[in-house]
Amino acid sequence: MAKNIRIIPRLDIKGPNLVKGIHLEGLRVLGKPEDFARFYYEHGADELIYIDVVASLYNRNSLHNIINKTAQEIFIPLTVGGGLRTIEDIRSVLRAGADKVSLNTAAIKNPNFIYEASRIFGSSTIVITIEVIRQADGKYLAYIDNGREYTGVEVLAWAKRAEELGAGEILLTSVDRDGTGSGYDLELIKTVSDSVAIPVIASGGPGKLEDVKDAIIQGGADAVAIASMLHYHVIKEAEFDSGLFSEGNVEFLKSGRVFTNFKSEPLPLIKKYLIDEGVQCRLYNEQDTYAGPK
Repeated sequence: MAKNIRIIPRLDIKGPNLVKGIHLEGLRVLGKPEDFARFYYEHGADELIYIDVVASLYNRNSLHNIINKTAQEIFIPLTVGGGLRTIEDIRSVLRAGADKVSLNTAAIKNPNFIYEASRIFGSSTIVITIEVIRQADGKYLAYIDNGREYTGVEVLAWAKRAEELGAGEILLTSVDRDGTGSGYDLELIKTVSDSVAIPVIASGGPGKLEDVKDAIIQGGADAVAIASMLHYHVIKEAEFDSGLFSEGNVEFLKSGRVFTNFKSEPLPLIKKYLIDEGVQCRLYNEQDTYAGPK
């Protein structure tokens, strides 16, 4: 494939914790986001995405401390979203160390915000998150407040509008598939990817290696955001001196029951698999091999 595909760990954050749920709900604490971010950086992540999943609900963004900690230790692009409502909000997280911002709720409520932000910070800095729920009649509609609030906005029209207003990228999240391990919504990804010229990041649903490949080859995604597959591998395999399991339901996390729907995979192995399948992506190391924990 001609384009270089990016593999992007997605870290959903609530307060000081990395969390993960199903359909963006039922959030369970997994550990400290800065620990996971450092691990992913050291194992070949192309970028990272931080989303404050309750920011819009509480009308605030509280990621600055986490961004600062992360930016001191990783040197790949960091996208930050959640609760960004003003130009000053964007400026603040960029100063804290973010490279790009993700806008959803504020953008749908005031589309001109995209135009204003892209003119000030550049299109490459502005990522529009579209949280999608498929309706009974098959229509894809955008939701806000981390998938909580109905908008009635049709996804394809909104994606095109966001591009026209200056967005540089779309983070396309299937709320229906999120956290399920049932695979990406390929129809959704392809519909949007075929209709816009800006890059589309597929998010929501991967449970095995083939799902990641399908999002790229069949869906046409330019990048894939992965959460559960990666996080659960880290929980099972990695040992952090900083106390990865110091918070949350530790016994449940260690029991293995959370991994039922996923074939948790290390990031380098995902890249190696994609390369073997003809997908062009940045190699983990010069030997093209997986050098992480077995």
